[in-house]
Amino acid sequence: MRMKVHKCIPALLLTLLTGCGLAPPAQPAPVPVSTPAPGAVSTVIDALGEPRPEDTGAHYDRDAWGDWATGDNGCTTRELVLRRDGRQVTVDDSCRPSCPTEACWTSPYDGVAVSDARELQIDHIVPVAEANRSGARHWSAEQRQAFYNDPDNLVAVSKAANSQKSDDDPAEWRPADSYACQYATTYATVKTKYGLAADADEVAALRAMATACPAS
Repeated sequence: MRMKVHKCIPALLLTLLTGCGLAPPAQPAPVPVSTPAPGAVSTVIDALGEPRPEDTGAHYDRDAWGDWATGDNGCTTRELVLRRDGRQVTVDDSCRPSCPTEACWTSPYDGVAVSDARELQIDHIVPVAEANRSGARHWSAEQRQAFYNDPDNLVAVSKAANSQKSDDDPAEWRPADSYACQYATTYATVKTKYGLAADADEVAALRAMATACPAS
């Protein structure tokens, strides 16, 4: 599959990161955690198609996926995700975020409240290594960089939670129950977006997490 790679990074960070549109507000509102109903999540999981085994023979080189992109406004993807996921976050002229209150972030993976951005890491919900073994073997450098910086697949979390998750898939790791529904939905959506495979264990784990979604 060949993805169309745009010059500007997709979704929410398009205008912020590359200067493709209007300048961002000083304090953007945090993105609310949505909680789809089980039926809606099941539809998203169904879109993954039939389970397929992982490409365990795919060579993985972390350096081949690049790093955070920096836009014309000087802000990196990391800085912009920190602003998006926080509450009452302030930034200086160099895009560095800070927290003027007791806690501006809540790590959704483990519920930890954080006031210092340096204590947060930006996690790929579908890990880069997981993408590599799920169908990205022959991606171009531009495709890998686009995936790495896609805000749809990024979330600010505590260092401890990110370390615990590592590059595990849903069959090997799950977040706090309060985030399980959103995690399963986002994971399946991102995999479908990039045409990545999910094996039988992953699909079973995603369906188990879907039970955490509200009934209505």
